[in-house]
Amino acid sequence: MNQMKNNHKDVIIIGAGAAGLMCAIEAGKRGRSVLVLENNNAIGKKIRVSGGGRCNFTNIHATPSNFLSSNPHFIKSALAQYNPQDFCALANKYKIAFHEKKLGQLFCDKSSQEIIDLLKKECDQNNVEMILETKVTEIIKKELFCLSTTRGTFKSRSLVIATGGLSIPSLGATDLGYATAKQFNIHVNSCRPGLVPLTFHEKDLKIFKELSGVFLDTLVSFENVSFRENTLFTHKGLSGPAILQISSYWEPKKPIRVNLLPDADMSVILETNREEKITLKNFLKNYLPIRFAEILCSHFFENKPLNQYSLKQLQTIARSLHHWKIMPNGNEGYAKAEVTVGGIDTDELSSKTMETKKVPGLYFIGEVVDVTGHLGGFNFQWAWASGYAAGQYA
Repeated sequence: MNQMKNNHKDVIIIGAGAAGLMCAIEAGKRGRSVLVLENNNAIGKKIRVSGGGRCNFTNIHATPSNFLSSNPHFIKSALAQYNPQDFCALANKYKIAFHEKKLGQLFCDKSSQEIIDLLKKECDQNNVEMILETKVTEIIKKELFCLSTTRGTFKSRSLVIATGGLSIPSLGATDLGYATAKQFNIHVNSCRPGLVPLTFHEKDLKIFKELSGVFLDTLVSFENVSFRENTLFTHKGLSGPAILQISSYWEPKKPIRVNLLPDADMSVILETNREEKITLKNFLKNYLPIRFAEILCSHFFENKPLNQYSLKQLQTIARSLHHWKIMPNGNEGYAKAEVTVGGIDTDELSSKTMETKKVPGLYFIGEVVDVTGHLGGFNFQWAWASGYAAGQYA
């Protein structure tokens, strides 16, 4: 894998993740000489740990509405060129067994290593060369791109940046992609952690930290965006699929809203039971986790028999349960973020080819671009689709 026949290639790809490997395969199919340079000591490190080690490799329901971008139309072309069924066909070619977990999320039955092996075999079949543990120290563009690295100097007609974002630095994340863009005067939209747990302010932490490990079915909203999934209390704040989803949209110093009982109308339920002598705490235990009901009634609601509340008070309680407002203190940062929101401005790229408009032969694909998928296989689908698109032209 670390053997080089010569240092002059048609295409050099920096980054051996999902997008970079897909691009390498497709460019190789077209007879291009392809070299992949990877900073890590193995390919596909993020693939390996994804989906709890089973790789949620796509989502059968992927549409442009499942992605955040400063230009929501940008992703349409790449998704049309390479859709979830196309990757499923590739998995079937290698007899990889997979299943739908929920909401269109496809996982390997066995291990994410199967996806890495598939990509490696496809690269080998299409004469893609790879050099691991290689750091790029300088990029110069004259007639060709000239890359100085810790393994020597390499030249290419096309250069594809597939370096990923800033999330999970323990897996080797760097800012090389953004630095390269800035070097070539390509605009980079501001970046922030996405799909990341949110943290509580100190006063909320004191109240809720004993709930660590408790989860409930919720509808979580930020402004006009909502997600219906589980919310999990942690020792630092809130996590779980609904919170991870909304975190990509959340803006600091603004509240999120949580509907704690999205399938119930507590206004009607409380009014129907307003003559009962059961205490509010014991009543709410029928609808919420016991410890959570206890905390609500010791910190937020007066705990007395239902028949001692006025109708207006019960309606206020119902409203609080359906519109719990939380002001997060922040998030757990790139170390715990699954993705990076923001990145290479899509206005700088061709949506059909991923090539930069300013620098012929320079491409950006995958997470480094300002396209971020929802939780559930969408970010892998963007990696496959953007890598495929660039691979048809690089």
